[in-house]
Amino acid sequence: MLRAIALAALLLPTAVLGQSVRLRALGTAQDGGIPHAACACPRCDAARADPSRRRLVASLGLVVSGEGSASKVFLIDATPDLRAQLDMLADVRDAPADRVDRAPVDGVLLTHAHVGHYAGLMFFGYEAVSTRDLPVWGTPKMIAFLRANEPWAQLVRIRNIEPREAPPGVAFEPAPGVTVTPIRVPHRDELSDTVGFRITGPARTALYIPDTEPWRNWREPFPDPITLFEGVDVAILDATFYSPGELPGRNIAAIGHPLMTETMDLLESRVRAGALTVYFTHLNHSNPVLDPAGEEARAVESRGFMILRDGQEIPL
Repeated sequence: MLRAIALAALLLPTAVLGQSVRLRALGTAQDGGIPHAACACPRCDAARADPSRRRLVASLGLVVSGEGSASKVFLIDATPDLRAQLDMLADVRDAPADRVDRAPVDGVLLTHAHVGHYAGLMFFGYEAVSTRDLPVWGTPKMIAFLRANEPWAQLVRIRNIEPREAPPGVAFEPAPGVTVTPIRVPHRDELSDTVGFRITGPARTALYIPDTEPWRNWREPFPDPITLFEGVDVAILDATFYSPGELPGRNIAAIGHPLMTETMDLLESRVRAGALTVYFTHLNHSNPVLDPAGEEARAVESRGFMILRDGQEIPL
């Protein structure tokens, strides 16, 4: 038995041995952040008064550490809060002292072209960090958008970023031993298409979908959304809204997100069976679960689901 285990270890890729892969939540709010711009609702006022109630715009850090080698760090989405989010990764980077780190991350993976998910690329430009050939993965439509529109085209032109096409359904390895597969997601695609990411590490597979239409609107590539979660250990999902009446004067159905209650109805049996762990992210400032002592937050937890916190880590 021991000999078989030793032989199996020898057959693993060297880069995977002793490897640690984890996701770190760098933000968990909808694109406007919490407190939200120009909002005086009770949740935003509470966040202004109590810094612990604040949330940065939704993003993940993918941290890959190996024995005897420096960590590699990738951003999943580049948000308007990027400066603070790079600070949240300082402990896993060997940054130069007393000057700007011109390579603060090893790459960026973009889900789509809504302002909270790509606008932070501006901080990698000439006026700020001034990176050199920073890999940026996106769908062919997302990459075409960056190449064709300023100021993003300037980032490409002067080689602050190196665009890399990642078509939906085609897996790639941003680092040895870590596989990422973009998953086509229905959403408002005014400027590009939208994807989530299936991320497989040495021990577990995570699914990250911060933005999607309600599950009933799914057609391709998963006509039955429940099949999306096959082989997934951890899901980090769109929780923009809890209930349909949260935004007076705006039609939530037109904005297009699944209600948290709908997601819980879809996945509760898997969660209660221990087959899936679900974290909620991308919370709008109107969402009542932002009150940790509130009835809605308690209802989420009582059904076995979790509300992701800024800074929280999930091992893969």
